[in-house]
Amino acid sequence: MKRADSALVPGGVPVPERQGEPSPPLGYRALVVVVLSPLAFALVFACWTLFAVLGLELRRDLALPPLAFAGLLAMPLLAGALASLPAALLARRLGGRRVMLACLLVICPFLWWIGHARHYPEFLLAGLGMGVGAGALAAGLVHVARLGPSRHVGLALGLYGAGMVGAGLGYLLLPLVSQAYGWRVAPLLYLLPVVLVAGLLWLFADDAEAPRSGREPGLAAALSAGLRRLQDWTLWRLAVTYGFFFGAFVGLALWLPGELTARYGLSLQAAALWALPFPLAVGAGQVLGGALADRRDFRSLRWWVSAFVLVCLFLLSYPPFEMVIHGVHGPLALRYDAPLWGFELLLVLMGLAMGLGLGSLMRLIHRDHGDDMALVAGLALTLGGLFAALLPPVFVLGSAWTGLSTAGFMFLYAALVACMLVMLADHARGPRP
Repeated sequence: MKRADSALVPGGVPVPERQGEPSPPLGYRALVVVVLSPLAFALVFACWTLFAVLGLELRRDLALPPLAFAGLLAMPLLAGALASLPAALLARRLGGRRVMLACLLVICPFLWWIGHARHYPEFLLAGLGMGVGAGALAAGLVHVARLGPSRHVGLALGLYGAGMVGAGLGYLLLPLVSQAYGWRVAPLLYLLPVVLVAGLLWLFADDAEAPRSGREPGLAAALSAGLRRLQDWTLWRLAVTYGFFFGAFVGLALWLPGELTARYGLSLQAAALWALPFPLAVGAGQVLGGALADRRDFRSLRWWVSAFVLVCLFLLSYPPFEMVIHGVHGPLALRYDAPLWGFELLLVLMGLAMGLGLGSLMRLIHRDHGDDMALVAGLALTLGGLFAALLPPVFVLGSAWTGLSTAGFMFLYAALVACMLVMLADHARGPRP
């Protein structure tokens, strides 16, 4: 039987497809992917930052010490990290839309549970469930890479990554809802959008048709084979750097509202508004980085971005201090205390650079590892999630140990130096085979 592809007659009228072959046009599929997938990403990210924005109320009502609250922030990140690689491999096997849909539906009962939980272990389990649902992030990357517009796949991946501005959604809405109706209503605010986006994915999105070559291995065998492939160092080259930027962004997005409140004496709503430009800058940088990487390789951009972020972290690491220098003509008093606008400017510039790095790196991963995109993207998100889960306890312990509120930036500075040393050692190995 001949296949009837849709075409245009000389008059410009589209010829309808035959019954039994309802294949949507490629442009429609790409448009749906570019619109719905980032929306799902933004909602998942907003759920990830839920505990951070409601931190003051949670700590007060549960009488949580700082380290216990840091564990609560880290739980969704840890679970999301462990779910990322299996979700990416499942998306390659079963289809990104199916896995994203399942992950979004997993989040719903745990959002409801947060609004009704009473004890600390209940909140930990709810965070664990939301983290498992974050496998949608990895599945969405695979989905966009396979069905996005081929000529502008970097831009599509950048738009998808810009879903990180979902953290800003929480910064804007949750304090208002918390003040008006109480913080227990705030998690329920996300239920309807999550269900709505899941419904739109089910109705309008499609999965790529996986090529079938005879007898396929079982699901467990396919996952095992993917994990064995990770012994190849070439799959880790770009994933390590991406993991640092992704993890640093997530950790700072969780930490910033509380840090701004403690350092500058802001209210929860004001701190959330001042924290908002940081995720917006990262999202804009991702779109720009992905679009630029479509035109050029930009392999060296990760060095320049890393160096710029290193300078920003060095400046942000300086705590307020006073110093007296005994000069020839008398003592000279020096005082440093970064004003709020200066702190914000450094954060925005650093966020823009981090976004450029994230967008260009994901395009490079797609270019270098097209056949292993699911594996390498899942690995990058796993590394980023593990690093992000480490940051809240490190921030708390570092501040308690050093007595400095900027200890978190100091740790990020040291971690980036280590990451750049890994990049340098990889460069010394020679070009990628």
